[in-house]
Amino acid sequence: MSQALIDYYKAIESSSACMLEAAKVEDWDGVVRYEGACAVLIEQLRHRATVEVLDASARREKTRIMQRILCNDAQIRYLAEPWLDHFEHRYEGQRYLQ
Repeated sequence: MSQALIDYYKAIESSSACMLEAAKVEDWDGVVRYEGACAVLIEQLRHRATVEVLDASARREKTRIMQRILCNDAQIRYLAEPWLDHFEHRYEGQRYLQ
């Protein structure tokens, strides 16, 4: 098992959980910070995955981790939707002024 590769998935999961907690308290700056951390980790994972392969057990663990990440993402999107709508309406008029 490539533990280093799984550790990247776990770190992404942890960051997505932090994003969710920030979204729950409407800390949108925090969400953006954790999203940036996720992006860095994902890029590192992509690089690492070119030289490492997961065995069957690790692939199952990866699947479980990815399901939790997707669940976090869905909850974040649900919580962010009203904020995004507000943001869009607030700046909609400014778009036409430019």
